[in-house]
Amino acid sequence: MEFRHKSVLLEESIDALKIRPDGIYVDGTLGGGGHSLEICRRLSEKGRLIGIDQDAAAIEAAGRRLGEFEDRVTIVRSNYCNMREELRKLGITFVDGVILDLGVSSYQLDTADRGFTYREDAPLDMRMDQRQSLTAKDIVNGYSEMELYRIIRDYGEEKFAKNIAKHIVSARQEKTLETTGELIHVIKAAIPMKVRAVGGHPAKKTFQAIRIELNRELEVLENSLEDMVDLLGDGGRICVITFHSLEDRIVKNIFKKCENPCTCPKEFPVCVCGKKPKGHVVTRKPVIPGAEELEENPRAKSSKLRVFEREIHI
Repeated sequence: MEFRHKSVLLEESIDALKIRPDGIYVDGTLGGGGHSLEICRRLSEKGRLIGIDQDAAAIEAAGRRLGEFEDRVTIVRSNYCNMREELRKLGITFVDGVILDLGVSSYQLDTADRGFTYREDAPLDMRMDQRQSLTAKDIVNGYSEMELYRIIRDYGEEKFAKNIAKHIVSARQEKTLETTGELIHVIKAAIPMKVRAVGGHPAKKTFQAIRIELNRELEVLENSLEDMVDLLGDGGRICVITFHSLEDRIVKNIFKKCENPCTCPKEFPVCVCGKKPKGHVVTRKPVIPGAEELEENPRAKSSKLRVFEREIHI
């Protein structure tokens, strides 16, 4: 299947990057290369783009899509949390901009055998990096009821988390849960029929929770976002597109901390901790898609863009 993915908030994020033609930019979630292509179009021959992704299918697709700019593009198969190390290998210390488009690509959702979708029956997989040995099947069949409850409640924000966890544990005692279809059947049985009749797919939140846990999505973001801010040169910008309230909260809080890192008690008349601001938040409120984009691409619905700019040292 061809790797297709419609980049969300494309114009808004590219504009927010304020691309310098001779600059160095990193797309930490390369995907199909949609954002990267627009960055490359704005770069001169001296400019450079480094694309990072852990999905082999994404790497291949982006390589084809960015082929005309191969002289200024370097593609690396890795997780964006390794950005500093990957850039060091390339002899790069600072960059002019970073973009992250978090969440799952349309390709991953639409390729049934990747196990991300709840619309078709497929093996329980959900790995963004298929070199990883742990799969969704291991979580569903191996986590304790308490662990399942915690991730479905916290990462899925699912109000029937307790009952879903209980039903999963009960069902797997009869037989190992192997496929998305089997898991969906169990989830549906744990949610009251009148609730299932309204709103989205009953398995959506649980699938999201398992995917986030398996790929350590929130942990990776929380542990590496400030480091990416530190990679920015003077006036450099980082743009992050999130699809989930927990991701958005992490980005908002880390950007806020980078803008105001002072840890002194409020009653202190002057700062004595010595922690200096790293820059400023450009987006006081997150940028959200307009009506036209939502009509063209319903998957953009929950997306939010936040932008941070590194201060200029004089």
